[in-house]
Amino acid sequence: MATTEAVKAKTLLGECSAELAGTFILILFGVGVVAQVVAGGIGDHDSISWAWGLGVTMGIYTAGRMTGAHLNPAVTIALAAFRGFSWKKVLPYVVAQFLGAFLAALVVRWNYTEAIGKVDPGHTIKTQGIFSTLPGNGSLDLGVHMWGGFRDQIIGTAILMFVILAITDLRNTAPAANMAPFLVGLLVVGIGMAWGTNAGYAINPARDFGPRVASLITGYGGALKDQFGDYYFWVPIVAPIIGALVGAFLYDLLVGRNLPIADEDEEPGRIPEEKTAA
Repeated sequence: MATTEAVKAKTLLGECSAELAGTFILILFGVGVVAQVVAGGIGDHDSISWAWGLGVTMGIYTAGRMTGAHLNPAVTIALAAFRGFSWKKVLPYVVAQFLGAFLAALVVRWNYTEAIGKVDPGHTIKTQGIFSTLPGNGSLDLGVHMWGGFRDQIIGTAILMFVILAITDLRNTAPAANMAPFLVGLLVVGIGMAWGTNAGYAINPARDFGPRVASLITGYGGALKDQFGDYYFWVPIVAPIIGALVGAFLYDLLVGRNLPIADEDEEPGRIPEEKTAA
């Protein structure tokens, strides 16, 4: 029997709204937990890693049906370069992702106003890491500078993109649609726990630049610079894009090209959906 359920046509505005909402949820959890640890003294690096992973999971559940939940300009660009995602949608998606991250960071900044003002009334590098990443997480002792952070972000985002493609490739051992967000969230937890020292694992230009701008306009005059006074804001933008392209290339080179051809085509950039009975 034919179904009588009405099918709503997707629009670019609807897709961008979903990307904004998904990224908004991601940043509420991610920046929120860093604010709690840094300004409130509750939690540690492990809680930060887990909350970022949970934020990614919840963000994907929010936007997954509409867009596949890119939530990351580097992922969007890599999908356009290697998976046929429409280049015409790249800029609107990226703008929506940055806006979602920016708005969520403003909510965190507002909510933690008193705690931040108490521990760092001058809004200095001491709490800047709540909103944006820094080489060596703002430490002067680790010896990590701009180019160390650049290298780190390429590697970390390459890992992210490589494994995302492995998880969502229907020709591979892809999980069911309802499990893919959970596994991508675990991937981010793992990256945070293994690759968080040198640059705070931004691995997402929107995650870093949106909150960085939010902090810049709410009292952090040095938000565009690192602890050494160098302009660092561009590193978590450029390096993750390079890393995502490298990760996608390596996945196709080492794994993707050797897998059997899928039975049917799926829309590029979409989380695999479970088959339903007619």
